[in-house]
Amino acid sequence: MKYRGYADFSHAQADKIGVLVTNLGTPDAPDTPSLRRYLKEFLSDPRVVEVPRALWWLILNGVILRIRPKRSAEAYQTVWTERGSPLLFHTVAQAEKLQVALSEDYGDQVIVRYAMRYGSPNMREVIDEMLQHGVRKLVLLPLYPQYSAATSGSTFDALAQDFVKRRWLPDLRFISHYHDDAGYIDACVAQIKAYWQTHGQAEKLIFSYHGVPLKYLQKGDPYHCECHKTSRLIAEKLGLSKDQYLTTFQSRFGREEWLKPYTDETLKSLPGLGVKNVQVFCPGFSADCLETIEEIGEENREYFIEAGGEQYAYIPALNDNPDHIAALTAIVKRELQGWSVVTDQHHRAERAKQREALYGKLSNPD
Repeated sequence: MKYRGYADFSHAQADKIGVLVTNLGTPDAPDTPSLRRYLKEFLSDPRVVEVPRALWWLILNGVILRIRPKRSAEAYQTVWTERGSPLLFHTVAQAEKLQVALSEDYGDQVIVRYAMRYGSPNMREVIDEMLQHGVRKLVLLPLYPQYSAATSGSTFDALAQDFVKRRWLPDLRFISHYHDDAGYIDACVAQIKAYWQTHGQAEKLIFSYHGVPLKYLQKGDPYHCECHKTSRLIAEKLGLSKDQYLTTFQSRFGREEWLKPYTDETLKSLPGLGVKNVQVFCPGFSADCLETIEEIGEENREYFIEAGGEQYAYIPALNDNPDHIAALTAIVKRELQGWSVVTDQHHRAERAKQREALYGKLSNPD
């Protein structure tokens, strides 16, 4: 194995702390070829689909990638903007504002970047750029408040696969979840209250989370439990009784049983139970994307209205609003405790001169 290094590496380089925020990913464009590439990468991840590889390869390449990309492209076209994919531009804004917030305390010692688990910019390229700029201590923050092997676990897999091939590994801190973080809960509460101040409160508030197969819960994945805890903490701060809110799961795929109750089926049933006015909030989505804007904002609205509902509203995700950025900043600061990158640059430069005198100009053969 050949380990990756850098040609003409400077040992006089100042050390930095890196903060890498990641999200799931998005296609490069809302067209069929882009969706085919994106879905192939996403659905090929064994963390996402736990099916025997040979069987899944046949299903994915023989059926799904022949049908789903066109349908998905049409859905993405409904949410695409002049700035591109909502998930991407919201993530960019989150990273930029997190950089500003951290710079107030750490100056230029901290570098904040963003990457996608699938699609662009990919984690390897971004990590490579960070290490070249002197990052020797790295905090990785997947923007999934609730841990699942299919999201946070998969992100760690990508990091590990990258690190196993690198020559110089940075110190690492990995934030696997923050589902009950006080700042995150407060940001969700503030978002909902702000919406209520303008639009009023509905009969029922539905917390909708992305679903995962039931077998993941049965095998020990904590996602289901963490989603319910998030809902409970938000509801308590809002002063809601148990009959004023529901926790549901959306975006199921395939024929096997996923976490219940399903969001779409719940919305179809509520009007028959006398609930005519609902609002939906998605605490598990740090940024608005196809699953919130189109699936919750449009598709599920139709289900509810067609079933006899009268008022339906989607409360936007936290995105880059100030309370969310403050919460993420506090989470990262906790992880940075005990880390210092202040170095004596004079002595560092002197040591570099000594090495060059002994060995000549060093170059990395990798």
